[in-house]
Amino acid sequence: SQELCAALEQDHEKLQMAKEAVEQKTQKLREEGELLCKNSKEEIPLNIALPERSMVFKGLVTSKEDTNKLVLIPKIHYPLLGGSALITFEKTEVAQRILEMKEHVVELSCGEELDWCRVRVRAMPVDLLMPSALEMGLTLSSRSVLVSGLPSLSIPEEALLDKLELFFSKTKNGGGEVESIEFLDDSGRVMVTFAEDGVAEQLIERGHIQVLLGKGKYEVKISPCMSGDITNLQLQSSRCPRTVLLTGIPDVLDEESMRDALEIHFQKGSLGGGEVDTLDYVPAGQVGVAVFTEDAD
Repeated sequence: SQELCAALEQDHEKLQMAKEAVEQKTQKLREEGELLCKNSKEEIPLNIALPERSMVFKGLVTSKEDTNKLVLIPKIHYPLLGGSALITFEKTEVAQRILEMKEHVVELSCGEELDWCRVRVRAMPVDLLMPSALEMGLTLSSRSVLVSGLPSLSIPEEALLDKLELFFSKTKNGGGEVESIEFLDDSGRVMVTFAEDGVAEQLIERGHIQVLLGKGKYEVKISPCMSGDITNLQLQSSRCPRTVLLTGIPDVLDEESMRDALEIHFQKGSLGGGEVDTLDYVPAGQVGVAVFTEDAD
């Protein structure tokens, strides 16, 4: 039992010494931390040996505003048969009143001041098919780049393309032999395709380049060129809140007079109407196409 007590006493002494060592080290670290806080505004050289680690970053490095952004701008072509009109009101509630009334009697002037006739037209809602889900397979082109930020110059597009092709075909400008060059529809961007690999990659790495056009130099942006195929598209019906389709319009007036008569009628608040934003009329025997774009409101 005496040996056991002696052993326990030795263990207790070892634990006490270890505890004191830990407390001393903690106090030292605390003092060093306070010193760092006091001298935080001064430059303190730190010689800390960190272990080396190989790291691999996967993904495409882009500017912050371009990250995870896919903008779809609706542009829907809507067929208009003869004897119909599309009328868009400034306020949604006006369009709803016109739809609730369904049928409308429109007074027409047939040339003489006292010679009036009436026609009955029907108001119908306009339903469009809009994308609700879209999946695309994207492919990065190895030889093409997109050129954006082009200046507004008073020269034809073909002349501008010729100047750009001449610039990008020179190796001193970082280019090479140009296989094709074209404007992309409704984007203001130009796609340049080179005959060899590697040229497009070097231009993309630069990001921006000074282009000589005429007597001036302009900075343009160079971006990767992506092509994609739609692999899955789902549509849903969407009703235009401010637009009404008028049908059953007889061919009794010329196109301009009928358009004026319809606009006058549907602007009258006493008849349930209101301020008209746009009105498109297609006479009987003809066909037309209305283009719907995103409502800025």
